[in-house]
Amino acid sequence: MIVRIMGEGQVKLDDSHFPTLNALDDELMAEVESGDGEGFRRTLGALLEAVRTMGTPLPDDALEPSELILPSPEASIDEVRAMLTEDGLIPD
Repeated sequence: MIVRIMGEGQVKLDDSHFPTLNALDDELMAEVESGDGEGFRRTLGALLEAVRTMGTPLPDDALEPSELILPSPEASIDEVRAMLTEDGLIPD
């Protein structure tokens, strides 16, 4: 799956990594819903770092369609709340 982190670029992720990412996504969704700003910031950073670490970066000039778009590390809790679906940022 091709994942875009807004403002950073794209990475290719193997589907085997999604259970780990979904656990972080569930935690992030709970923090957004409860308004836990400190937890939100920590978990968003952990989620994005996991994507960067587990994924293979695509070249900047790659024109692959992104199947999943994640917020930038600087995104506010309100910006992420607007991006959430019932499954969070990452579909189950």
